[in-house]
Amino acid sequence: MKELKIWEEIEFPHDTIKSDYVEVGKYTYYAGAYNKGSFAEQSVRYLTEEPNRDKLIIGNFCSIATGVNFNLGGSERHLKEWISTFPFYYLFPDSGAHDGYFPKGDTVIGNDVWIGTDAIIMPGITVGDGAIIGARSVVTKDVEPYTIVGGIPAKTIKKRFSDTEIEKLLDISWWNFDIEDIKKLLPYITSPNIELFIEKASKIKTINEEKHD
Repeated sequence: MKELKIWEEIEFPHDTIKSDYVEVGKYTYYAGAYNKGSFAEQSVRYLTEEPNRDKLIIGNFCSIATGVNFNLGGSERHLKEWISTFPFYYLFPDSGAHDGYFPKGDTVIGNDVWIGTDAIIMPGITVGDGAIIGARSVVTKDVEPYTIVGGIPAKTIKKRFSDTEIEKLLDISWWNFDIEDIKKLLPYITSPNIELFIEKASKIKTINEEKHD
C-alpha cells in the first residue's frame, strides 16, 4: 500500500512509548513536526517511574498535534495556601519541609479525539470520545464526548452532533471494530452523513455480536 508523504514525520506512540504509566491506543498518532523529539519527550510532561503515579491513558484513532502537553504533575507541588509556593521539600528533603505533591488521578483521553496544536491538558482530566480540543487551549475540566472546546481555560463551543446521535455513536464504538470492518466503513466515516454511517456501522456491530453469541 502506498503511504502518503505526510506520514514520514508522524509517530504512533502505541509502538514507541516505553513507560508503565502511559498507555496509547492503536492508530493514535502524534504529529510533532514543529517540536522535534519523541511524543514522550515533547508531550508527556512530569512523567516519572515512581510507584503509584498517575497515568496517561489515550484511546484509539486520536489525532495529537505538535506541541500538545499532557501535564502529569499532580498538584504541581506549588500550593497557594502555604506561606511560600516554593517546593522546598525537593531541595531539602531531610529538613522537615512538607511535600506539596498529591495525585490528581489518571488523565484519560477517549477514542477519536482531535487535540490541536500546543493545547495543554491538565492533570486528572477526562476527555470523552470524539471530542475536539482547540489549538492552544488549556483544558482544566472534563470534556464531554463529541464536544468542541477551546480557550484559556477551555470552554464548550458546541456539540458536534445531537444528543441522540452521540448516544448512538458511543453505543456503536466503531474504534473497537476489527480494522477490516473499519475499512469497509471509511466511505461513511469520512462524510457528514451521520444517519447513513449509523445505519452501516450498526449492521456491522450486530453481525459481530451475533458471531460471539
